[in-house]
Parts: sequence; structure tokens; C-alpha cells
Amino acid sequence: MFVQLNDRVYLNTDRITRIKIDEVQDGIRVRFYEGQVQVAKSQKFPNIEAAQKWIQEKFN
Repeated sequence: MFVQLNDRVYLNTDRITRIKIDEVQDGIRVRFYEGQVQVAKSQKFPNIEAAQKWIQEKFN
């Protein structure tokens, strides 16, 4: 199944093995992995709760 991350990127959820919410210098990002390789990352979020809500909306 494909999920649209933004206007140009679609993610194949069947191949994703790990989703990580990561704190960067200017906000929070969600990173997507296939095994050990990062294949995509989301836009920046102001806090972890907003990132978790975004994941729930996209993947449910």
C-alpha cells in the first residue's frame, strides 16, 4: 500500500520496517527505514505529539 507523504513523495508501506520520531536542531522529524537504510523523512513538527498524530492520520 502506498501513502502520500507530500505532493511529490509516495511511500510503499509494505517495505517499511521501522519508523522513528527523531529530534533535530529545529524541530521533530519522522524517519522511515527499510532495514538499516533510511528511505524517507517527513516535514518538521513542533513537538512529538504532533508527529505522532500525523503518523496516526497517514497510516490508519
